[in-house]
Amino acid sequence: MRSPALAAVLMAAVPSLALADVTVRTMKGSAIGMPSTFVRADNAPRSTFEKAGPDSTLSSVFVASEVAPGRIETTRALLTELKARRTEGTIVVELPADVLFDFDKATIRPDAESALAKAAEVLKSYPEAKVSIGGHTDSKGDDAYNEALSLRRARAVADRLGAAADRTLAAEGFGERRPVAPNAHPDGSDDPDGRQKNRRVEIRITPGQGD
Repeated sequence: MRSPALAAVLMAAVPSLALADVTVRTMKGSAIGMPSTFVRADNAPRSTFEKAGPDSTLSSVFVASEVAPGRIETTRALLTELKARRTEGTIVVELPADVLFDFDKATIRPDAESALAKAAEVLKSYPEAKVSIGGHTDSKGDDAYNEALSLRRARAVADRLGAAADRTLAAEGFGERRPVAPNAHPDGSDDPDGRQKNRRVEIRITPGQGD
């Protein structure tokens, strides 16, 4: 049975509807349990999702509201140069250990000063943020030795950045416990590229969470 009254209500609510577009049928009983069928309409508008802009919190590392107005452009440029990423509200800057240190050493190389100077400048934009430095190694060598080496390297970077920012930074050594790439290929052979990515020092900046 068709329902002219219901059709009239729909047409009043949606003026663009024509009588030929509306078919209303009534039924007895409940529709619960009956199968539903969805048919794509050829002329239906499409919904799309796009990034809101360069400072979108959906995927942007940099959030302008977290820094002083006079530091916005400098901070944006530095985070881009350092290839920073954002994870759950924390800005992460990874510095390759092979750039910072000689093999098996924890003394900062002179040619690493440029990267560390940029990182120190970034910290000036987040004076109230929680900052921690984490050292990481690949899986070569003894676990205890790797953890100790990663801690010495993290402390070296923390001391360098802390002196520039006039603050004390927490340092922790994770050894080989938090790899970001495989240390070996699936067949068990060595993966030097993966091990190189794992040898790193991470600077983690969490705006809004002071020390």
